[in-house]
Amino acid sequence: MTTKTEKPNIDQLRNRARRLFLSAATIDSFLEWATPRQIDAASRLLAAELENREASKRGRLLRRARFPVVKGIQGYDFANVKLPDGYSREELLRLGFVAKAQDLVFYGRTGRGKTHLATALGVMAVDRGLDVRFHQTAELVLQLGKAKRDGTLETMLKEFAKTDLIILDEFGYVPFDVDGARLLYQIIAGSYERRSIIFTTNIEFSKWGTIFADDKLAAAIIDRIIHHGRIVEFTGPSRRMNEALMFGKTKQ
Repeated sequence: MTTKTEKPNIDQLRNRARRLFLSAATIDSFLEWATPRQIDAASRLLAAELENREASKRGRLLRRARFPVVKGIQGYDFANVKLPDGYSREELLRLGFVAKAQDLVFYGRTGRGKTHLATALGVMAVDRGLDVRFHQTAELVLQLGKAKRDGTLETMLKEFAKTDLIILDEFGYVPFDVDGARLLYQIIAGSYERRSIIFTTNIEFSKWGTIFADDKLAAAIIDRIIHHGRIVEFTGPSRRMNEALMFGKTKQ
């Protein structure tokens, strides 16, 4: 609580009021007659409102992202994550790739932590007020096909155009037919240099033509990724297997 000898933080009050879109004239008028204690109370009120708005916004963004499980970065083991030369963990966690609309390919065998890291980065993006979409790739292809049949494909594509980060999980685990591949290509091509995509996959580039049932389509996608993205390799033993073994030991 502000005492008579304390100077109220007027700059803090102004900043909070402006973030809530109160006009400078309104703020100046209030400061002309308000006591230090009233200024402190008003600043606390504005701070509470801003915190509530941020919490509500985060909740909306998390619901829209549709993460299967919300996972954070705390405690994540990077021991078997091989980043490209000249690309540090700190740079990855700063999410600079999102600001630059760069793609990331998380490549490695199943159970190496690709989805966990992709989700954690997506949650970090949400915490910064960014719009994220998480999709199991095979399910997304089915949704795109249904939207095309229902005449709502354009609406769906417009929703993707509003995002900052798209996560395509288990990319290539299930091959697409030609129509599905072309629909997915619209998402990927439409995002080029506009928004970031994280691909999690266990399929090397040389086999992407099989996934898309079209070598030229696959080559066009790979060219975009290589030109403006990075490949992160996941090695080591399966984390899921290790977790299962540890769980078994605890039950003995």
